[in-house]
Amino acid sequence: MFRYTLMRLGVFAGCLVVVWGLVYSGVFPRGLGESNGMWVVLLALLISAPISFVVLRKERDRASVQVVQRVDRMKANLDANRSQEDVEDDSAPAQGAQGQAPQAS
Repeated sequence: MFRYTLMRLGVFAGCLVVVWGLVYSGVFPRGLGESNGMWVVLLALLISAPISFVVLRKERDRASVQVVQRVDRMKANLDANRSQEDVEDDSAPAQGAQGQAPQAS
């Protein structure tokens, strides 16, 4: 998962450098007033998203398998804890009722 994130950031950084160069060379239009930096970042995000989707497909699949395994492991642990608590809850009243007679006040 960490590797996929780093690769995704790398694709974005590459697009950011290319878009910045194209904007300052005049190929892409500049932003209005002080918004030029925001324009470059948004354009780089827009370009890097489909590139990442296509180029990082295998890495994304590996990351999703890791996430699914982690979720399955957490569900199994949760179910084991739940069944353990149920067994303890079921045995607690039975132990408390043994040997004790109801007391009259």
